[in-house]
Amino acid sequence: MGKLIGFLLGFWLLHLPGALLGLWIGHLYDQVARRQQSFGWRRQPDVQQQAVFLHTTFAVMGHVAKGAGRVSEQQIRAASWFMDRMGLTGQMRTEAQDSFRQGKLADFPLEETLSSFRHACRGQQDLLRVFLEVQLQAAFADGQPTTEQRQRLLEVAELLGFSRWELEQFLAMAQAEFNFSSARQSRSQHQQGRAYQAPPRRDQLADAYTILGVAAEVSDAEVKKAYRKQMSKHHPDKLAARGLPPEMMNMAKEKAQEIQQAWELIKQARGMR
Repeated sequence: MGKLIGFLLGFWLLHLPGALLGLWIGHLYDQVARRQQSFGWRRQPDVQQQAVFLHTTFAVMGHVAKGAGRVSEQQIRAASWFMDRMGLTGQMRTEAQDSFRQGKLADFPLEETLSSFRHACRGQQDLLRVFLEVQLQAAFADGQPTTEQRQRLLEVAELLGFSRWELEQFLAMAQAEFNFSSARQSRSQHQQGRAYQAPPRRDQLADAYTILGVAAEVSDAEVKKAYRKQMSKHHPDKLAARGLPPEMMNMAKEKAQEIQQAWELIKQARGMR
């Protein structure tokens, strides 16, 4: 609307040059208006919407875990680990446990649940992507996802509006993050007490590139662009503005830190400043 009004007013005052100037000013106005509207929703969070987000997170987690057949003790521990990361205690933890059990039921209404979830998120891709990434992390917490779990993850992704190709990209990133995090912890323990920093292994570098979503052969400028893009998608403040529940902010911060560490590793290997 801002662009339209600016264009018409500018054309009326200064003809074509004025129309172009008005179009540009209207574009800036529209951007500011959208930003204010988005952040305004965050300042007055909808408790019901955030409750839907948490319920769906653990219900779908239970549904995917059940895809392997019998839900193992390790999968239950993985769900509890996510509850710990979110700081869920008392009634909220009990509700999350109930949601996980509901997701394991044979008649769990996956399509209906995800439809309500998409409505609660207002179709915002950033939130839907974070939700799917959490499901992938949970699947990898029990080792490599089984064929049945991958099929359920594909169904979840498609119901959220993601393609099979996008899911494969998310799976590759989740695998790389799992490898990268494990290797980084091992490397940190190995170097404790040492005065120098050993160069990263080639496979660790490959995982870092996958986390940023680029090939190792791209230019420095393209790597930097990919890093900024990933940080923009996963920045905790931006996700908070979109309506991410406060309980999931620690996970968002950890994700941003993982991206930052991958970027630092690549910079070190390339000699970038």
